Amino acid sequence: MLTVDYERLGAVRGDRVLDLGCGAGRHAFESARRGCVTVASDRDPDELRAVTDMFAAMDDAGEIDSPDDQQLGHAVVADATALPYPDASFDRIIAAEVLEHITDDERAIAELARVLRPGGTIAVTVPAQAAERVCWALSADYHAPAVPDGHVRIYRAGELRAKLAAAGLYVSDSHGAHGLHTPYWWLRCLVGPHNDQHPLVQAYHRLLVWDMTTAPPLTRTLDRFLSAVLPKSTVLYAYKARAHEAVKPVAEPVGAAHAA
Repeated sequence: MLTVDYERLGAVRGDRVLDLGCGAGRHAFESARRGCVTVASDRDPDELRAVTDMFAAMDDAGEIDSPDDQQLGHAVVADATALPYPDASFDRIIAAEVLEHITDDERAIAELARVLRPGGTIAVTVPAQAAERVCWALSADYHAPAVPDGHVRIYRAGELRAKLAAAGLYVSDSHGAHGLHTPYWWLRCLVGPHNDQHPLVQAYHRLLVWDMTTAPPLTRTLDRFLSAVLPKSTVLYAYKARAHEAVKPVAEPVGAAHAA
């Protein structure tokens, strides 16, 4: 299940893509499928071993069409606040559901800006403010300090945009995502976020899996509606200006009331 719209990100075959905080690798795998030279980066070496194995399996299965016989998928253990890459290393960057876990998010954003080439684009996703506030209110076990590496903040309206701009990254578009997942997480927080065996949680999870695997019109329409009015995630797309370019103010996109 992807959160980022690759058309808005602008990723094309041959681009160098960093998936920061890649987790299980969903965006990294999609980037590689599209022919991008992809670095999947995370602090958790166990997650990255699984990502490396999946890259190899995708290559063996012919799911990756490598330009010029390059290896498209790489997994690298890295700290978001001190990235081990030279300046301007990447054409595109994805940072999906990671900044809310980082205490010094401004330093992480500065690092992302540093390794993005001028003219490159970045997609940043964070939990949407309204849905996240309900999760925090329903369960202390949902967020830090109760949970190691848990959520350390709820981004206020405009806060993430301002932090990106301070690092030289200018938001060009935004949208909500995964509206169908908002009630699911409220339910999980209500019964206990680690209570995966609760019958209502299992039933809702089956619904989500069914939706992702079959994409029926009813649930797809409902997800689009909820993503517009009560998204689980906010997605911001930003670019790094070239040295000779003047940055123009960007009109507030539709749905910006839900942006972080």
